Amino acid sequence: MLFGRIKSLDAILATAEKKSLHRSLGWFQLTLFGIGCVIGTGIFVLTAAGAQKAGPGLMLAFAIAGAICIVAALCYAEIAAMIPVAGSAYTYTYASMGEFLAWTVGWALILEYAVAASAVAVGWSGYFSGTILQHTFGIHLPPYLAAGPLALGGAPGGFINLPAVAIALLVTWLLVIGTSESAKVNAVLVMIKIAALLVFMFLTVPRIDPAQFNPFLPAGLFGGFGTGVGAVGAAATIFFAYVGFDSVSTAAEETKNPQRNVPIGLIGSLLFCTIFYIIVAAGAIGTVGGQPIMGPNGIPFPTGSEELARQCTLPAYRDALVCSNEALAHVLRQIGFGQVGNMLGYAAFIALPSVILVLLFGQTRIFFVMSRDGLLPAAWSKVHPKWKTPHIVTMITGCAVALAAAFLPVGQLADYANAGTLYAFMMVAIALLVLRKVQPNRKRSFRTPFAWVVAPLTIVGCLFLFFNLPLVAMLVLPGWGLIGLLIYFLYSRQRSHVGRGLDDPEEAELAGMPPPR
Repeated sequence: MLFGRIKSLDAILATAEKKSLHRSLGWFQLTLFGIGCVIGTGIFVLTAAGAQKAGPGLMLAFAIAGAICIVAALCYAEIAAMIPVAGSAYTYTYASMGEFLAWTVGWALILEYAVAASAVAVGWSGYFSGTILQHTFGIHLPPYLAAGPLALGGAPGGFINLPAVAIALLVTWLLVIGTSESAKVNAVLVMIKIAALLVFMFLTVPRIDPAQFNPFLPAGLFGGFGTGVGAVGAAATIFFAYVGFDSVSTAAEETKNPQRNVPIGLIGSLLFCTIFYIIVAAGAIGTVGGQPIMGPNGIPFPTGSEELARQCTLPAYRDALVCSNEALAHVLRQIGFGQVGNMLGYAAFIALPSVILVLLFGQTRIFFVMSRDGLLPAAWSKVHPKWKTPHIVTMITGCAVALAAAFLPVGQLADYANAGTLYAFMMVAIALLVLRKVQPNRKRSFRTPFAWVVAPLTIVGCLFLFFNLPLVAMLVLPGWGLIGLLIYFLYSRQRSHVGRGLDDPEEAELAGMPPPR
């Protein structure tokens, strides 16, 4: 039966114990992992893309996306504490609704993490080309090496985003070396980001001009399904900035005392970052303005579009917030703090790789567990004897991320990543309700309050944001899903350990054997 292959919680936990990753992360490291991913491209770079969609209504967009993330985080917290293994939403779906739906979730998570990591790499490239090369050393990187093709929403004369490729491959190498080492580097980078944002708020908030918020909703509250504009459309894009808390759950198998530490990391990182987002967005828009560039029909030009890229080369818009590739540093330069702006650019340059690190970390752990379950090649779940990391799948993922970062702009990549994210979050909420029914007596060290209200709110919220993505981004998910279904039915289904009765941890050692004929 298509929906009949459910892997028991006991089998999941036993298999993870048999072929597991080293537990080295505490609650503080987990929270920093979440903050490291959440505070990143969403506020350093996507502030510009969000303003192009909503204008000053970007602040409302942060509130909408944050509210949906809060209810989703509560769903994640209960299941992650109950099933403290790698795999995130994929594993939770496997334990509640079966292998087929679990595959669709795992495949969507690949879209989420890999594309999101590419988006952050592109965002980092903007700070590298602007603050580091241009404003510090007076070097102008040739357009054909600094951006993707104009036809894909890059820049005139663009061909390949070489800095984005370089940083993606560098972070991949760091992750291959080891999880503990990565966490230590991440902790330092998170502190740098927090310090930079505190300085930004200190300099901008006292200079806020209320007139910059008028009109507050130049594109309206709701631009219409599939348009991707208005405050709700911006929320669908800004949602990308909150996916860091999801990466915390993927680290559950490498966490000490996960029943206690995973919920702390999930909810703590989300609450901390939401406050930062709203204040920083207010400071940016309130000082230099954030009105979108309107098309001839009175609707903002789409982010990541060739039309917007052309408009941003015109003298009238060259210095607009919505055209900046390094939004926060740009704001400080515009209000007379050029040197401080450069310092913030340095902070973003140094710290944004931590976001790529966490996203790649999450992606490789999804691949690791799907391989461990027999749905992907067994070699992908091999752990390096010295570094204790899934090195093969990490290198494969890093190369794919670098390829996407080479040619696509940050706005498009963020919307594509969100399509997979929203589907996965919705399935976690459904899994919570299913497990409450079928495993009512299972020990839950953290229980989602008002679960039968919180979970439906998560489902409705995720669907609402999904249908407010641009139409192209909405179509990416079913197109990507179709590719995944072909792989599942042509390769994965007959090799599944559960389907072959090999979900016992001892039998799982046969993962590399071909299916019986």
